[in-house]
Amino acid sequence: MGSLTIGEISGELIKKTCWIAMAAHKSPEKPYLVEKSSEVLISFPGSWSVGDWFTQQPFGEMKIDGSELLCPKGNDKVATSLRSIGRDELASANKGFLTRFEMILAKSSLQTEVEKAIKEKKKIVFTGHSSGGAIAILTTVWFLEHYLKPGKTLMSPLCVTFGSPLVGDFIFNHALIRENWSNFFLHFVMRYDIVPRILLASLSTVGQELDQILKLLSQKAMFPIQGSVREASTFYTSVMRNASAVASHAACRLMGNTNPILETVASFIELSPYRPCGTFVFLPGHGKLIVVKNADAILQLLFYSAQLCSENQLNAVAERSLNDHLGYPSELQGCLNWQNVVQLDHLEGLPLSSSGAAAGNIATNIALDDLGLSTRARLCLRAAGEHEKQKLSNQQRMDNKRQEIELGLAKLEEYKSKSALCKVGYYDAFRISKYEDDFKANVTRLELTGIWDEIIEMLNRYELPEPFESRKDWIELATKYRRIVEPLDIANYYRHAKNEDTGSYMYKGRPRRYKYTQRWREHGLRMPVGSSAESCFWAEVEELLLLYRTADPGAFEVIRERTINLERKLDEWIRSNQISNDVFLKGSTFTKWWITLPIQHKSVSPIQGQINREI
Repeated sequence: MGSLTIGEISGELIKKTCWIAMAAHKSPEKPYLVEKSSEVLISFPGSWSVGDWFTQQPFGEMKIDGSELLCPKGNDKVATSLRSIGRDELASANKGFLTRFEMILAKSSLQTEVEKAIKEKKKIVFTGHSSGGAIAILTTVWFLEHYLKPGKTLMSPLCVTFGSPLVGDFIFNHALIRENWSNFFLHFVMRYDIVPRILLASLSTVGQELDQILKLLSQKAMFPIQGSVREASTFYTSVMRNASAVASHAACRLMGNTNPILETVASFIELSPYRPCGTFVFLPGHGKLIVVKNADAILQLLFYSAQLCSENQLNAVAERSLNDHLGYPSELQGCLNWQNVVQLDHLEGLPLSSSGAAAGNIATNIALDDLGLSTRARLCLRAAGEHEKQKLSNQQRMDNKRQEIELGLAKLEEYKSKSALCKVGYYDAFRISKYEDDFKANVTRLELTGIWDEIIEMLNRYELPEPFESRKDWIELATKYRRIVEPLDIANYYRHAKNEDTGSYMYKGRPRRYKYTQRWREHGLRMPVGSSAESCFWAEVEELLLLYRTADPGAFEVIRERTINLERKLDEWIRSNQISNDVFLKGSTFTKWWITLPIQHKSVSPIQGQINREI
């Protein structure tokens, strides 16, 4: 029989990581343990103070911008990868775990150990049991942010956790998948282990019992937890009640429930922001390993797999929910020996009952039974699978529109070239709109607007697969679209004097499709935030013109700094072919305005030579 492998991780490596994770569990006084062989294993101990789990009400989360250590090293102007590009929103993570991670990084030699392993070209595996797993997750993200650079040859890290609580929110998981980092995370969860479910509950609902439960779980000896049935039962009930609310709300969304009552109820009930990330391996017993990658499905499994079969089981299941947290070494030993692995994929086709399983689904159906999944639970898993399938279908539909987008952009490129022949850039030609070609260009602009607004709305609602945002072909197409079409939107905005009622284009009138596609490029190329604003050139020109015209005669000082800044950027954009030379044509609004500027300024301008060549 061949050796067992899950993802990139061999069964032997899983055993080693579990061993060192439990060793760290017994050594809470140390910031981490290191085991060196062909790989470098770094394991973190758990923390058993309530304050290290919940630093504040109700769920203890914080936006990760409060942690400079999770931003790219040496460049705080570049946004962290842990963000939603479409909504321009940062991910959240548990503040207590994040604070502890920062303290370990600042006060220990962790970074030295990591950089030594990198220098020796060894694979690094971060691991931990219980909340030590949460620290391993954050350390892995830190490693990916700081060291895994495009074009840089580096061994990818691994993160293997055992009974880890959840760490980040939906955006946290979304970003890991988009960056193609999700496969680096592998989490083992015993069927009834309560710890991976704890942060689905608020502090106000579990606070009274949590301190006692953490003390029980902190014990170093691997023996069954006894004598605390009442606390365990109360704690289990509270956590599962909260988990039920979170799972039910998520399932309603997956099933397309648009009833406004759903949002009304959600506004009154505090729901945990935490969501699973990476690959989960559930251990239901009987020597089986059930592997799940779909985060929506994992969330449902965290609730449904730990359900009671009857009220009479409450005390036994509650006690097991604590015992399971300490049972990973023995359970994994049996699982890895049996090598009985079931992959839960193609979720949309899962059988709804034991009798409904097709011949090819027998192993899957047995696994679902081992997890104790009811018909309702299976329906929720199906919904997760259908949602994932729909996202792939949406992506295919958008890919099919690429040709239409390319054709529209080609038409506008032709319009741009024809306008240049008349010594008037296409911006000014469109702003005046006197001829049939201008009308046709506007029709094409509106057609492209419809397509891109649909794409941006789907991204904003997370209706496309996460890797879509990291696709180079779409980033390049979006940039091409923005550079050609946004100047026409700006021309249309100022032609109709919308600035007089609404305000300047940049602050009040810029459509979301351009803001997003700009952020998309900046994120994809790891550029400083706001540095790819070349398509907004004409908006700044229009505002400078308005200021110059309304200022006192000769009051160039009012716009001097903005003009110098614009000229500097324009020179860079022209040299890097981000803006074409038609802005310098004799009939260009920009050229006509620029030649009226004071001669002292023009004589030292970086664009003087380029304008002189065109006129």
